[in-house]
Amino acid sequence: MPEIKVVGLRKVYGRVIALNGIDLTIKDGEYLSIVGPSGCGKTTLIKSIAGVVKPDAGDIFIDGKRVTPLPIEDRGAGYVFQEIALFPHMNVYDNVSYGLMVRGVPPPERTEPVEEMLHMMNLEEYVTLYPKELSGGARQKTAISRALTSGSTLLLLDEPLGALDLKVRTALRYELRKLVKDLGLTAIHVTHDQEEALSISDRIVVMRAGQIVEAGTPEQLYLRPGKIFTAKFLGEANFITGEVTEAKEAGIQVNVNGSKLNASTKGKDYLKKGEACVLAIRPEFVNLSSKPGKVNTWGCEVVGASFVGDTMRYEVRAENGVTLLVKTLTTNYESGLEAGDKMCVTLPDENLLVYRQPEEGLEKALSLE
Repeated sequence: MPEIKVVGLRKVYGRVIALNGIDLTIKDGEYLSIVGPSGCGKTTLIKSIAGVVKPDAGDIFIDGKRVTPLPIEDRGAGYVFQEIALFPHMNVYDNVSYGLMVRGVPPPERTEPVEEMLHMMNLEEYVTLYPKELSGGARQKTAISRALTSGSTLLLLDEPLGALDLKVRTALRYELRKLVKDLGLTAIHVTHDQEEALSISDRIVVMRAGQIVEAGTPEQLYLRPGKIFTAKFLGEANFITGEVTEAKEAGIQVNVNGSKLNASTKGKDYLKKGEACVLAIRPEFVNLSSKPGKVNTWGCEVVGASFVGDTMRYEVRAENGVTLLVKTLTTNYESGLEAGDKMCVTLPDENLLVYRQPEEGLEKALSLE
């Protein structure tokens, strides 16, 4: 179970800065996911750790050993790509045992570790089949088994489930986490699927434009993101601009197009009266009702409704002109709403996230570029 430390990592491709001074420590036994928009550098980062990409500057340490100049085969890592790269002329058993074979392990000594891995991945019934005869999920499980059978304690996963259909991907993500924890591995998982990262990670790193925006547990980054970009990128959020009209240590009052909103700021930076700010709230925390709440309630009109299985998504326009996305369970009374219905929308102060107005402007601060 190695600890990985990345120090000042930099990689440039022509005019594109793929990595711009990355500092990151992955703890021993941690399941870490890296997310971010396309082109943010997450794949370059994991390939640099693997040894596939040579960084222009910086260092990489695995278990305290500097591995920056070492080739991939000397880093003790198992690497699984999005493109399921199996040997088409080998059956499942031979593919899984390949790493042991190239290390010179005699055939009799390969049997136990290979069979143990096949059992853990529920692949015993597929041992004689070839890749073309397998489903996408079985092929990827074979690729993961091959990466681990050679004894790697560091598992690098580069979009490992991206090529699979939704149901297989969802089931396999939990199997993957269980396998990593059962074997006591350290795992770094690059993914574009935010739900995937939130559901299986010990910690998530959010990247943008070659830099780390923020790192934390899934709960921290979703419920209390410190950076406004994280609030935008992980999940969905409503963003409301306003000006502070009252400021106290426990909370602020904000003027939003002539309407007032109270927001808790306990434990946050102290905003001053007259300062421009941005309030953010997740759609599922916005309450939609036929009756007004005591505070932070605006009258609104439903302008759109979408059925999404277990939830309803509503777009509502408040009386002050602010448009909000609201999510409710389909079992709730509000699930029967239609465009044109008049309702009340309440934004609980404890669920409002408070940010200073970005110097570059809100649109640019939230941009995926």
